[in-house]
Amino acid sequence: QVQLVESGGGLVQPGGSLRLSCAASGRTFSSYAMGWFRQAPGKEREFVASINWSGGTVYDVDSVKGRFIISRDNAKNTVYLQMNSLNAEDTAVYYCAAASGGWATRSLSGYDYWGQGTQVTVSS
Repeated sequence: QVQLVESGGGLVQPGGSLRLSCAASGRTFSSYAMGWFRQAPGKEREFVASINWSGGTVYDVDSVKGRFIISRDNAKNTVYLQMNSLNAEDTAVYYCAAASGGWATRSLSGYDYWGQGTQVTVSS
């Protein structure tokens, strides 16, 4: 069983930055792939970025290319999402997820555990 707790969301002005964190419980964190997804009001949950057990990354190129960076610190059981040059379209609840298979995936069904989410609002 893995429990995930996101933090770092909030209100930010357009062009600003935020760093989201996701703290995971359990001693097998380093073997999991970790992902970030987001869900805007009235829309489906969508993939943002994922990082596999060895540090390889996958991004949703269209929406976050060059602006978001996913990273992990296995010693701290934590995965991060650095978000730069934020705009109103980035406003959403951001969710952290863990995949026991270990390999980064865009598919929601590939993840076994989910956090409760953290709200990110980009507004002036």
